[in-house]
Amino acid sequence: MLRHLQDQGPRSRADVAVETRLSKATVSSLVAELVNRGLVREGALRQEGAIGRPARLLEVDGSRVGALGLEVNVDYIAAFGRDLGGQILVERRIAFDAMNATPDEALSRLAVITREALAEMTRRGAVAAGVTVAIPGLIDVARGHVLLAPNLGWREVPVAARLAAELDAGVPVRVDNDANLSALAEFREGSAAGTADLVYLTGEVGGGGGVIVGGRLLRGPDGFAGEVGHMSVDPTGIECGCGRRGCWETKVGLAALVRLATPDQGYATPGPVPDPEVRLAGILDLAAAGDQRTHLAFAEVGRWLGLGCSILVNLFNPHVLVLGGYFARVAEFVIPTAQAELDRLVIAGQAGMCRIEASTLGFEAAVRGGCGVAIEGVLEDPTSVPLVAVVSSETR
Repeated sequence: MLRHLQDQGPRSRADVAVETRLSKATVSSLVAELVNRGLVREGALRQEGAIGRPARLLEVDGSRVGALGLEVNVDYIAAFGRDLGGQILVERRIAFDAMNATPDEALSRLAVITREALAEMTRRGAVAAGVTVAIPGLIDVARGHVLLAPNLGWREVPVAARLAAELDAGVPVRVDNDANLSALAEFREGSAAGTADLVYLTGEVGGGGGVIVGGRLLRGPDGFAGEVGHMSVDPTGIECGCGRRGCWETKVGLAALVRLATPDQGYATPGPVPDPEVRLAGILDLAAAGDQRTHLAFAEVGRWLGLGCSILVNLFNPHVLVLGGYFARVAEFVIPTAQAELDRLVIAGQAGMCRIEASTLGFEAAVRGGCGVAIEGVLEDPTSVPLVAVVSSETR
């Protein structure tokens, strides 16, 4: 019933009973429970005929319950929270050297940021009904375990259990792959929203992918689908964080661009790790000044990007390839080369063509996707929101 109201908009009790084929008594009972959980409210009156009493409309109370998406990546931690009505409540990203921190140190910092974000949501009048953490790696989603995150150096880390224990707030905590969550965000609200067959590529220090087929996220039987960053494209290439050589992400990830354009500022350079936007600003300044090495670096990344994209198009036949993360910021420099390489290598020719476009969500895609998953959890099971989630008018 909650999903019906979310999808269809304000409805009278009679409308809901007819459309869901529930009895009027059942509808009334469910309304009472959803109101007590702060998920539904009674809105305006509507006259449904020339005679009779007007009906009170039911609507999702979008402002009282929210969700939080989090991300731990190599060089930052991010948080994004919004309520069921879509209002953004929290939006922040801080530089953090996760590559040189232990999992305990990273999770402790994540817990601090999460508590701050939850407090801000409460201050804004919403109670978080779920938290989803995005991690770049292989995830056991059912257990909330990071099995392997090569670029973070994590192996068998029970992120969900550890963060839930740190918060001690009774909020459900989920964990998922960053690229999968990003793909879901692009499908729901990005520039290619609603495209039933798309591939999302995340450009971080490394790289990953999320695949939407027929409107559904492709996970595979063990949940490991989409690890496209570790396709071997150059067996003689440099060693990847996963221990193999020539993985695609070593050719197209942000670390690769930094290494090619500004080798004196690479990720192995001692000192604080800057936010990726700071790194990109310096590289884009060089490009604007006509620096030849920077433009050659973009051309090299674009060439390898197109080659890898051609493999994905030959496999999945998507209508669009969406470039997220840092790729979106440098799209004007890499897409023309990548598209030309893709067009040259796709086996189906014009019949199998798809466009490459930049994400409009940028570095926020994963946290937005995580937030969406947490909201989906509420729609799937409204009883996950406790009765005490109703926020008093004094608090609001």
